[in-house]
Amino acid sequence: MLIKEYRICMPLTVDEYRIGQLYMIAKHSLEQSEKGEGVEVVKNEECSDPVHGQGRYTEKRIHLSSRLPSWISSLIPKVFYITEKAWNYFPYTITEYTCSFLPRFSIYIETRYEDNPGSSENSVNLCLEELEKREVDFIDIAYDPLPPKLYKESEDLTVFKSKKTDRGPLEKNWKEVTVPLMCSYKVVKVKFEVLGLQGRVESFAQRSVRDILLLGHRQAFAWIDEWIEMSMDDLREYETLTNEATNKKVLQS
Repeated sequence: MLIKEYRICMPLTVDEYRIGQLYMIAKHSLEQSEKGEGVEVVKNEECSDPVHGQGRYTEKRIHLSSRLPSWISSLIPKVFYITEKAWNYFPYTITEYTCSFLPRFSIYIETRYEDNPGSSENSVNLCLEELEKREVDFIDIAYDPLPPKLYKESEDLTVFKSKKTDRGPLEKNWKEVTVPLMCSYKVVKVKFEVLGLQGRVESFAQRSVRDILLLGHRQAFAWIDEWIEMSMDDLREYETLTNEATNKKVLQS
């Protein structure tokens, strides 16, 4: 199992991030979906936990067979999906990714959001054995390179400036001087127990997760003027409408 902890600072408060993250996920899913490809929302409902309290459970099917490298595509059926199950007990969340025809493959993500610059050394309370395996990776939303196909000038945070909040653009030392500032701590555990392919698949999955986290957090801030005035009720209405539109795109025959 390959364990990495990604620490992603944002020029937001944790309370602001709660709206921004959910808005970004809904809008990004719609943008990335097309006929037969993308994110199908299966469930989006309230849930509860004896430790974490009230939360939100979502279940999604991610259809992406044509977007995989050829060496992976050759090993799998032409039509398949990955199941994402997420339990959001903000500011703590759990996300699981599984694939029905690869029972030995899984991605497990624990996340905690804190109003600090990434200084918590064990935010999700890993055990000693996991801490010894963990690799910490700080993601800079403004200056870490994105794959060229994912770059958009409107989402370049080195030049973006919010009209409604007057935040940005982000300078090289933005994490030292920016107020407010919060951090998303994401511990990602990738497991693929198949001899000969384990290291290659686990490394590929971690690289993919990192690219997704970098892009998503860039977009959450780049779209701040679209969501900063939303209430949670506004957000839930936006999610409902967007999820319906996304499902129509993915499931159309």
